[in-house]
Amino acid sequence: MIDFLISSAHANDAAAASTEQSMMSILMLVVLFAVFYFLLIRPQQKRVKEHKALVEGVKKGDEIVTFGGVLGRVTNVGDAFVDLEIANNVTVKVQKQSIANIMPKGTMADA
Repeated sequence: MIDFLISSAHANDAAAASTEQSMMSILMLVVLFAVFYFLLIRPQQKRVKEHKALVEGVKKGDEIVTFGGVLGRVTNVGDAFVDLEIANNVTVKVQKQSIANIMPKGTMADA
């Protein structure tokens, strides 16, 4: 009879330890997801939002640089493309999404 009580007590301890381990595993997954969210996902969403605002704000006469490193002045703005004058009488058409940055006025004169 005493053996039954002792083995029953050990079984309860093992079940409690197993439950505690599974709760710790779940807690670690939640913490890992929170770290990924705040260090990777959220900053990337912020950068995408800023780039979208930059692209939507491009207007004729702006001097821009593309992700490919091409510097030019915007001559025409369309829905998906902009015409970019990179030299006198040399115009190329680039996608709006390829715009990396809007440069200060006079940047092309210095280049």
